[in-house]
Amino acid sequence: MTALSILDLVRVTQETDARGALNNARDVAVHAEAWGYRRIWVAEHHNMAGIASAATSVVVGHIAAGTKSIRVGAGGIMLPNHAPYVIAEQFGTLAQLFPGRIDLGVGRAPGTDQLTLRALRRPPDAAENFPQDVLELQAFLAPAGPNQRIKAVPAYGTEVPLWILGSSNFGAMLAAELGLPYAFASHFAPELLLPALQIYRSRFKPSEQLDRPHAMVGVNIIAAESDAEARRLATTQQMSFTNIFRGARGLSQPPIDDIETYWSPAEKSQAMGMLARSIVGSPDTVRSGIDALVTETGADELMIVSDIYDHTTRLRSLEIIANVAGSANL
Repeated sequence: MTALSILDLVRVTQETDARGALNNARDVAVHAEAWGYRRIWVAEHHNMAGIASAATSVVVGHIAAGTKSIRVGAGGIMLPNHAPYVIAEQFGTLAQLFPGRIDLGVGRAPGTDQLTLRALRRPPDAAENFPQDVLELQAFLAPAGPNQRIKAVPAYGTEVPLWILGSSNFGAMLAAELGLPYAFASHFAPELLLPALQIYRSRFKPSEQLDRPHAMVGVNIIAAESDAEARRLATTQQMSFTNIFRGARGLSQPPIDDIETYWSPAEKSQAMGMLARSIVGSPDTVRSGIDALVTETGADELMIVSDIYDHTTRLRSLEIIANVAGSANL
């Protein structure tokens, strides 16, 4: 059975400030819990006016405090930006506060530009140590040894589940080697999805955390009452991707009636390449799209991004997705 989860971008919009974005993310989690979603994650992004989840562990705590059973986590922490010891402390503390509900997905991208990376005081080549950093993080979350002098307090022994995030074959190979669950970011990097999943499954080595591969597939899904309305709602995300290419990351913008007036042919080609696996439409369209994606990928779990400008409308999209997935017996 394919589980459904949510990646919340904690969007700051032209009408909602950072506090509103954080409260909206918490409200999404409350509804998602009632609708049967397995987990909700937030991601580390820095120096982006339109995303309020830079202090990722704090946001995880905010969401977890407003919910009761849904798993809450990072999708992900960009580990090269941090000392593994500090991340263990943060997420081990979260695990103490919300036992059995915290996930820790880690990636090796900076989650920002090179100028901001310098402000984080991390060397540009820090990503080269990612495999060793994952092992160090895992060790700090494990039970402490009898002669262990450095402990991540209160993290040691919490064994917070680790996930490897990726958009290339590198993450797939690492997740397989370490026997960890793997989440592929096909919601913005769809090209290598199938090769990465094949590598992950074929090379997987069982571990104490996981005895068989568990593959999560990121996917943009915009659901509405009609295909036309869903396509209109999807223009918010299309404009966001266009703005990335323009070097003009800003606040989330309301949908427009004609996206062709916003982007150039080259920008359209770039954006739609990154959004190639998006599912946009009515309940029937979304149901068939989800069915096809699960059949093609064999995904154990879908991590859904429903990047819609209006909060109430986004809730309705996520409700539709949950309903159609339930009727499809995913």
